Amino acid sequence: MADIIAETERLILRTVEDGDEAEHARLLNSPTIMKFIGGPMEPAEIEQRHAKAMAMYAREGFSFLFVIEKASGEMVGYCGIKRVDDPAAPNKGDHEIGWKIREDRWGRGYASEAMHAVIDWAFTRVQAPHVVAITAPDNMASWKLMAKLGMVRRDDLDFEADHGPLIQYSLTADQWESAA
Repeated sequence: MADIIAETERLILRTVEDGDEAEHARLLNSPTIMKFIGGPMEPAEIEQRHAKAMAMYAREGFSFLFVIEKASGEMVGYCGIKRVDDPAAPNKGDHEIGWKIREDRWGRGYASEAMHAVIDWAFTRVQAPHVVAITAPDNMASWKLMAKLGMVRRDDLDFEADHGPLIQYSLTADQWESAA
């Protein structure tokens, strides 16, 4: 059974569990959503990501989560915390936050609402000293949300991934507390 990690006014953030792969593929694996993160994944890749998330949660107490809309009970996104694991990243091992929201739920503030809960989780229960978020330079919506969350652009952490250049933003626990 999934653990509920956080609850916001409109959302429930819960752990990934066996059997979630089909819903993830159906709702979050579109070319539009995956445009800046390597393109749509094969079913085996989604299964691998889910296995990795479940293992990370068991081992470290954090992972990526499903975002459930309270009003409908439907999965509307995927967000959470993982370790920076791209071999080209200069800050491997840092706590990385991220998100994906279903296209039909864009523009409702769900990413911001979910990420406020994730950042709170990162700094309170996970005890991360800082978090980073990684995106493509062309993904304006993503880096605008990073800035809105109080994150600071870190061009010293930019790197070239297999699918193109990536930029990073960071936020310390002290910066988060000061903004709150």
